[in-house]
Amino acid sequence: MPDETLQVHWMQVAGQILAGRVVPFLGAGANLCGRPGKLTWQPSEFNWLPSGRELSIHLAHRFTYQEKNEDDLVRVSQYVSLTLGSLPLYEELRELFNRDYPPTDLHRFLAQVPSILRSHPDQPPYQLIVTTNYDDVLERAFADAGEPFDLVTYDAETPHRGRFIHRPHDGEPTRILEPNAYDDLTTDERTVILKIHGAIDRADKDRDGYVITEDHYIDYLARTEVSKLFPVTLVKILRRSHCMFLGYSLRDWNLRVILNRIWGEERLRANSWAVQSDPDLIDKLLWRKRDVEIHDIPLEGYVVGLREALLALAHK
Repeated sequence: MPDETLQVHWMQVAGQILAGRVVPFLGAGANLCGRPGKLTWQPSEFNWLPSGRELSIHLAHRFTYQEKNEDDLVRVSQYVSLTLGSLPLYEELRELFNRDYPPTDLHRFLAQVPSILRSHPDQPPYQLIVTTNYDDVLERAFADAGEPFDLVTYDAETPHRGRFIHRPHDGEPTRILEPNAYDDLTTDERTVILKIHGAIDRADKDRDGYVITEDHYIDYLARTEVSKLFPVTLVKILRRSHCMFLGYSLRDWNLRVILNRIWGEERLRANSWAVQSDPDLIDKLLWRKRDVEIHDIPLEGYVVGLREALLALAHK
């Protein structure tokens, strides 16, 4: 039975979700939600997606990486890109991600949230969900639930790299060339899924794009301020919301890039939370620097508690 502090926390977060003020951030660890601890990912099996570390080690072995830190995904990907080019790297990533991995309980919960919101007497806005994952498991969870969503994906490779592409639920894709003037994105009618590090495109492999190498991250950081990069309506949501970090360690370079990209050295304006089992001292200090409260609990247990709290409040 969770302690009283955690129960109170779940009720507070659920209340803020119903007020339209929580943005979930999903990292690679989100795909491990519910995975048995002793289970090791195998590239020939498609029951679970790999963690960032597992993906890095796989790429290191696949492309005969012989330097230090084979579990450093950014470094290993940079090696592959420099020695063989981006094509072999992208084709290997497509081979891994172009599969129907089953959604986890976390993905199913997020796809359930819209129906819970509609059951509330005061119809709140839908959620903005941010993810750095390259797979499409979250999108498929929404499709399975019959929930419409808008998809916004970062372009990491084409001549228009550094821009986002908006794929409306019921419309044609639009490249967002003027983010400050683009107001066709809203959470008033459906969920928005924002993939800020690119993703696989099942329909066209030439549109695959991943922020994954050191060069990609440097290019990402070198872009102009976020208010001129992200669609303006989504920037407003991010800056007035609590963030809920799921599946991240702050030792991961990619999350620290995201935080600097959106907030710079500012502290987050609303209290935010991270769910992370057994964080070490460095994680604790880095989260504290950002005023992010850590909850040391397995992600699957956190999802159960938050779902129960949200259902209880929504039906009051």
